[in-house]
Amino acid sequence: MSNLKTNAMRILDKHKINYTTHCYADTPAISGIEIAIVLHENPDEVFKTLVTTGKTGTHYVFMIPVAEELDLKKAAIAVGEKYVEMLKQKDLLPLTGYVHGGCSPIGMKKLFKTTIHLTATDFPTIMFSAGAIGYQVEMSFDELNSVIPVITADIIA
Repeated sequence: MSNLKTNAMRILDKHKINYTTHCYADTPAISGIEIAIVLHENPDEVFKTLVTTGKTGTHYVFMIPVAEELDLKKAAIAVGEKYVEMLKQKDLLPLTGYVHGGCSPIGMKKLFKTTIHLTATDFPTIMFSAGAIGYQVEMSFDELNSVIPVITADIIA
């Protein structure tokens, strides 16, 4: 295990949040499902972080289980937009400070309205990117919600 501390981890430490770090940096895992398999985790408990832009130009963060697809209509309804579309990959780093595959909902350059699929509350802990490719953090939904405000909604296809 590396001693890497990501911005997300530093924020969690500052808030005295209990979390576990998981490293898969020495594996060829690319997709969220592959990451769940390598870490021996249920893919329903491993969430990917997606950034979108609404019709109004406002950016939104959505977290969904890695095996699922974001339903853009349901996502738009959840945040009160006419529609949302995925942020272009080239815009991710300048907007959030994170790269594709290492985007954490914690520690973005700005705090964006964040919506997580409602199943996140079904598990004692959930896992998501720690803010660097090869690293995940695991914590309870309540702990995540204490660091960044998160709403739950049915946002998967």
